[in-house]
Amino acid sequence: MNWGTHPYGMIDETVAEIRAMRTHSTSAVAVKATRALADLLDREYRTVDEFERDLEHNAGVLRRSNPSHAALHNAMRDVERSIIGEATSVEDAKQRLEETIDRVADDIETAKGKAAANAAEHIEDGDTLLVHDYSTTVLESIENAARDGAHLTVYVTEARPRTLGRKTARVLAGIARVDTRMVVDSAMGYALRDCDRVLLGITCMTGGTYYNRVGTFPLVVTAHELGVPVTAIGSGAKQIEEFRFENEFRDAVEVMREPVEDVTIENPSYDATPIGMIDTVITDDGVAE
Repeated sequence: MNWGTHPYGMIDETVAEIRAMRTHSTSAVAVKATRALADLLDREYRTVDEFERDLEHNAGVLRRSNPSHAALHNAMRDVERSIIGEATSVEDAKQRLEETIDRVADDIETAKGKAAANAAEHIEDGDTLLVHDYSTTVLESIENAARDGAHLTVYVTEARPRTLGRKTARVLAGIARVDTRMVVDSAMGYALRDCDRVLLGITCMTGGTYYNRVGTFPLVVTAHELGVPVTAIGSGAKQIEEFRFENEFRDAVEVMREPVEDVTIENPSYDATPIGMIDTVITDDGVAE
């Protein structure tokens, strides 16, 4: 397997990128973190125990870089379970790690693709959809449906404060047979009245709660009030038991560039929505309603 160049600081660089949320897709984060562990292949170890301790430490550092990402958590745990206590030598441990990195990254991408393919089967020609923020799985499902001949109208919320909806709109604009329309977040009620369905990505589902980018909860509540069904799409790895989700609070400057005296700005990254408010959940494992 040709891994290319992996400098010693690849793990540190990946941790910094994840913490800064420069990678918007949670699946992409999990893949990037998994591949960053290839750093260990170039390091020298005297014993298997030394290798395993370093693997546990670095997988833990990567996992804690974003405690809200279930896919990241599962990927790091998968790598650890596949290596710790299994190797008979340092050389064997490195070989197992190389193979495991490839398998775990491939499993994440495959699951994401299957979820998108399953979702595309539920998108019909002539549908008007609404999407929020930026989800590569949602985008892939729309692209699949359009490629299969469906003509679609897709509303995109701007997704403030990071305005990731603009990135989504640019991608959708490049897909044939998709009429892309953008609205500000507060115009979701206006857009939903024309929509057949809301399509959302998944950050995490655990303990009866669906976690996704901020703005998801009011969107789901509004859709529910207007009778527009909501579908959440993502890898089954994002459904996890006994997981303590931790919200992230980003820099206040994203909300207001100049500070205002006696005003505290709160800038959460994620919303918590009862899973019971989601009409359909589509993963690589199938469809649950």
